[in-house]
Amino acid sequence: MGRQWRDGRGKLVVHAAGEAGVCAVPLEIATSYRARTKGLLGRDSVDGAILLSPANSVHTIRMRIPIDVAYLDRGLNVVAVHTMKPWRLGLPRFRSRHVVEAEAGVMAGWGLRVGARVEVMADGG
Repeated sequence: MGRQWRDGRGKLVVHAAGEAGVCAVPLEIATSYRARTKGLLGRDSVDGAILLSPANSVHTIRMRIPIDVAYLDRGLNVVAVHTMKPWRLGLPRFRSRHVVEAEAGVMAGWGLRVGARVEVMADGG
């Protein structure tokens, strides 16, 4: 069961664990090697979030801002969430197949925490 996402834009829909509401966030999708490698490098801010797929670890070397990082399993369930300062190297997460990055502090407001489930809705597909 492979995902058929392509580089582009979409929405990240967060189904928070234990909560009735959902949250939709603007999303940049990075699935090519080039897009995943660039990620958030060189940016001063993020409009929503970026999905790196496939990915099971990230780094913040040469980043300008601290970021929140959510690690997702094959079923798009959140298995870990961490805040990383610039110039850090994250360890690979067991069971992680995708990574969502956003500005530090915003994921808690979206309800994006361990146990939450997300949906990726790509524009035009």
